[in-house]
Amino acid sequence: MRPITPVTLTGDRVRLEPLEMRHLEGLKSAAADGELWNLRFTSVPDPGDTAGYIERAEAQRLEGFRLPFAVIDLPGERVLGTTSYHDIVPAIDRLEIGYTWYSSSAQRTHVNTSAKLLLMTHAFETLQAKLVGFRTDNYNFASQRAIERLGAKRDGVIRHHMARRDGTVRDTVMYSIAAAEWPEVKAHLVWQLSRPR
Repeated sequence: MRPITPVTLTGDRVRLEPLEMRHLEGLKSAAADGELWNLRFTSVPDPGDTAGYIERAEAQRLEGFRLPFAVIDLPGERVLGTTSYHDIVPAIDRLEIGYTWYSSSAQRTHVNTSAKLLLMTHAFETLQAKLVGFRTDNYNFASQRAIERLGAKRDGVIRHHMARRDGTVRDTVMYSIAAAEWPEVKAHLVWQLSRPR
């Protein structure tokens, strides 16, 4: 797999750009749209910790663990949320896409499909990844449905896997798309974005 470095990915309706402190107010506004930090199964920062969230994402980028993006609406230039490459394992050409959340008003729209199409196109076609993984909380049913709509296959559940913010421990549902599946998945995502809603 080629080295993963900060990059801006631009589509017809969204742009993904490296997450930086300049996105602070936009990210706060996106999280406030639905008070998403109150959901126990997401990583959305509360308003007082948004700067810390960006700082932690940057530290993980410097460690080679994560490449975080701000998701920007086009043409409005509004921050809709964030997503990342993470758990990057160059030795086996694998990475995951996650740490994804969007403002409540951007959910169940084209945004997730548009952003994931950009990320997966870059992962498979530029970085030459052999597998792209996804994971989510076992109680985050909306996220599970969204991942399945992308065409990912459910690999299984890792039980008692990660601590939640509230101190409980979640089971993690794992999904993936292999490089050989990408052409069909890509065609389906392009079709989803082109059909009338």
